[in-house]
Amino acid sequence: MTQATPQLPSFSIILETENLENADLEGLSNSLASLVNQDIPPTQANEVILIDSGDAPPELLRQLCDRYPWIKVHPAPDSTGYYKAKMLGAELATGDIIVYADSDCVYEPRWLTRMLTPFSQGDRIQVVAGETTTRGNGPYGTAMAMVYIFPQYSGKTELAPTHQYFLNNVAFRRDFLLQNPIPAELPLYRGNCVVHVENLKRDGHTIWLNPQARATHAPPDGLSHFFWRFLLIGHDYYWQKRLIEEGQKAEGKGPKAEGRDPTVSGLGEKLKIGRDRISRLFHNNPRHALYFLLAIPIMLSATLLIYIGYWITRLNPGYLLEQMDAQTKK
Repeated sequence: MTQATPQLPSFSIILETENLENADLEGLSNSLASLVNQDIPPTQANEVILIDSGDAPPELLRQLCDRYPWIKVHPAPDSTGYYKAKMLGAELATGDIIVYADSDCVYEPRWLTRMLTPFSQGDRIQVVAGETTTRGNGPYGTAMAMVYIFPQYSGKTELAPTHQYFLNNVAFRRDFLLQNPIPAELPLYRGNCVVHVENLKRDGHTIWLNPQARATHAPPDGLSHFFWRFLLIGHDYYWQKRLIEEGQKAEGKGPKAEGRDPTVSGLGEKLKIGRDRISRLFHNNPRHALYFLLAIPIMLSATLLIYIGYWITRLNPGYLLEQMDAQTKK
């Protein structure tokens, strides 16, 4: 006797163009193509909303809308940042579930089914995260798989609680998200999700991970993007730590490691993460072993930029974001 397929909720898919500011515009075409190849076609969504804050050429958007008529482009002011764009999409959407995708990610064919299915288990499931990893080839791809934001695929298969999500691969019940919005007005470049997770955990909510809902994310594209992206990872580490500690103090809970700097106190944890990444890296794609030695100088450069970004921000908290804004306006 075959098991009945669970009734999936209505859903909306949200993308944005702000993430293309420093990335390859071809990534948006690849991302949309991967949505077309889903086992649940995007035409079954209540809507697929693309929030355009002026980072994609109008001609490209016209071509994409001709090719994918199910896209609804919603113009937003040029100043609309990544997180504001994501929340704007949630406000505009009508589906019970908001599924977030990014314009520089590619999604496996059963990704959408695996994002939506857990919500059929009942209202205890409010947030479902997938797993995102970094794609790339050769020494640079190996280096980015090791040091960029996204971990390697875990190899797990069961739905389980998790301590993080990435906004390029997560789904929320719409009502829940609007009641517990992602904070947009933070002094971060990226990483608001880390603060959001802490807020949700503090309020007793659980984030669920479906490790079979998988996506790949593009690595930094070009030297300038590499340079600024890793500096800003350091910037975000500083601010995430500070904001989380401030939240703990507001709740009457002091930081667990009062007075200890994360560049020192987190060394053991970082080494463990590094060992785990190497293990999963070679397990998931043995070809990385061919490039690992050549990738080491790139990894060291990226790590150095992270630490420089952290210490610059510690000394002058707003400096890097100001410089990044000045660069983008040139």
